[in-house]
Amino acid sequence: MIITLSFVNGFQQKVSEKVFSFWGHIRVQKYEAGKSLVAEETPLQKDPSVENIIRQQPGVTQVQGFATKSVVLEKNKEIEGVLLKGIEENYDSSRLKPYLVEGRWIHFNDSLYSRELLLSAQLASQLKVNLNDTITVYFISSVDGSRTYRRLSIAGIYKTGIEEYDKLFIIGDLRLIRRVNSWRDDEIGGYELFVKDDHSMTAINDALLNHLPPEWMSRSIPEIYPNIFDWLNIQDVNRNVIFIVMSVVAIINLATCLLILMLERTRMIGILKAIGATDWLIQRVFLYHATVITLAGIGIGFVTGTGICLLQQYTHFIKLDEASYYVRYAPVTINWIQVAVVCMTTALVCYLSLLLPTWLIRKISPVKAIQFR
Repeated sequence: MIITLSFVNGFQQKVSEKVFSFWGHIRVQKYEAGKSLVAEETPLQKDPSVENIIRQQPGVTQVQGFATKSVVLEKNKEIEGVLLKGIEENYDSSRLKPYLVEGRWIHFNDSLYSRELLLSAQLASQLKVNLNDTITVYFISSVDGSRTYRRLSIAGIYKTGIEEYDKLFIIGDLRLIRRVNSWRDDEIGGYELFVKDDHSMTAINDALLNHLPPEWMSRSIPEIYPNIFDWLNIQDVNRNVIFIVMSVVAIINLATCLLILMLERTRMIGILKAIGATDWLIQRVFLYHATVITLAGIGIGFVTGTGICLLQQYTHFIKLDEASYYVRYAPVTINWIQVAVVCMTTALVCYLSLLLPTWLIRKISPVKAIQFR
């Protein structure tokens, strides 16, 4: 149970962190009925009143502007259609830098727009490009008819392990999207919101929907990418099934163990009854020995379970296929409160299950028990 909890917690947390690091927890943008949420945004002006509403929500830690633009990458006669995610100079890069496998973060030194971008390792392999190579970026439906492409340098190569992102997105300067789309300097595609606690995300999103102007909308990232989060939620079902199976096995084993102990001591039970011992006194004797067995098992399970989890946490000896599981190794997150609850609940359930077999002691006749062979 400890191993199951730690691996499920770690897996859900690690994959969720990757998704949230790329897109934040909540997205706020212009409301358009029937429009796909994973598409180019309609431009909107930065609104201080809206930003104030967002920042007033308890739990919101960061608000960042962004925009996306459909582009085609071309290099060495290879082409790929992707979405360029435009970010501003004040973008918090600390969340995405851990996924850089080569190079550095984008520099925003140019007065017009940065001529650098970040490319995924998957796209770099498909286009056969390397770090610092120059790549041609063609803009789809550009309003600038005189010039529909730009040559940009690859400043860094990232890899999140989530195929939906790695094969679809590149990261560049938001000012480039503004220039290509002829947007004003204060126009963006929307806001990315980061919250302190993932569990408060839904409550914050609901509050924003009630307070934002009618032409604005907010959506949590699990709503935008439900396939990933539905898959993660299935792990809870697997965890619960394992818990039920382990509980049934533990109860049956302990009850059987106690019945065997009672069977081996049938004559002793008869003698104790013959000399005046009460049924409850004899029950307590067997409950004491069964409790020692239970606590010893829980202790061994605690040491073994946490030991395996800590070993995996520091050595990563259990590897996974990143293309299928989004992570290179099985992530582990030990929640010590959950571990304590598991141990105490197991002890309680086992102790209650041990009470039932001891009631058979009341039905044992002293005469027959002393004659028992």
